Amino acid sequence: MSYSVDTVETEQVTDPLLLDNQLCYALYAAAHRMTKSYRPLLERLGLTYPQYLVLLVLWEQDGVTVSEIGRRLRLDSGTLTPVLKRLESAGFLVRTRRQSDEREVEIALTPQGAALRADAVTVRESVMCQLELSEPEIQALRKDLGILIERLNGSGTD
Repeated sequence: MSYSVDTVETEQVTDPLLLDNQLCYALYAAAHRMTKSYRPLLERLGLTYPQYLVLLVLWEQDGVTVSEIGRRLRLDSGTLTPVLKRLESAGFLVRTRRQSDEREVEIALTPQGAALRADAVTVRESVMCQLELSEPEIQALRKDLGILIERLNGSGTD
């Protein structure tokens, strides 16, 4: 039995288990490449990608709780705590118990952590140049990914 090129192409498009047909793989590969693009730029600032994400939250709103950072980044405290400890030992933030509720730990930027924001602007600009996307294209992609994240949240996975 011989296959025509059209038959092979049709099977590739319709076979749901081909790697190239997996949305999950495309998202995984894109996320991996994105963090790889950030790595050398962040290393110059003495940061890892997870540390950068924590700082993004704090540059947006300083003095938030660990649970709020975890909610924003979709990370549990067990994952977040080591990242916060390393940022604290690097002198970028301080962790203190809230006086109103000692069960809550508040995270605040140090002057050094706040000053790092100016350097981080160039990190984003460098990665965005690699993508060769306009700001409206980036916003549209973020919107689509946000919808995907919300739909997956609705399915009980996180």
